Amino acid sequence: MENKSYDGALYWSQRYVDQRKGWDLGTVSEPLRVYIDQLGDRNQRILVPGAGNGYEAEYLYRAGFTQTYILDISTLPLENFRKRVPDFPADQIIHGDFFLIKGQFDLILEQTFFCSFPPIEGNRERYVQRMHELLKPQGKLVGLWFNIPFSGDLAKRPFGANKNEYLTLFTSCFEVKVFEEAYNSSTGRVGHELFGILAKKLETG
Repeated sequence: MENKSYDGALYWSQRYVDQRKGWDLGTVSEPLRVYIDQLGDRNQRILVPGAGNGYEAEYLYRAGFTQTYILDISTLPLENFRKRVPDFPADQIIHGDFFLIKGQFDLILEQTFFCSFPPIEGNRERYVQRMHELLKPQGKLVGLWFNIPFSGDLAKRPFGANKNEYLTLFTSCFEVKVFEEAYNSSTGRVGHELFGILAKKLETG
């Protein structure tokens, strides 16, 4: 699936070089930590796309989820991750484009990835469709989405949205189990993020 609007590795690598990574909490986000702690099946295949320094993937792996995969389009955060988690399986560290990777997963964790896509030329619809394709029939997309308005400035990230905009996008491909303001957001994000649990629909439209 081609996505000409998607920013390449150079842009994101430069953000790390310049230390312009306001999305990076330096640890696993609290709402996702709480969700992960409730999961039972340690053998499920889990993808963390646009993972950056991969704190969620590290937390999963150290909790015994051995089929965790980390994906980013920039090599720099993946190198940071390798240094921090040297025993993580090398073949589960994916440097590549989210829209081009192969395979299917039981669970995909979202943490600030959506807001990296400029809301133009169907980017958001492609994101939703690709998430649907990458999930197994009983799969779930779970995570955090910024509850902030899009400023209209395509040079200024994050590209947020509100609850109704998200639900309009997701309901074509997912059954919404939960999509509410996170009650346990990390400091600085209180009131600005939505926690969602979305189950893949077998029939879309």
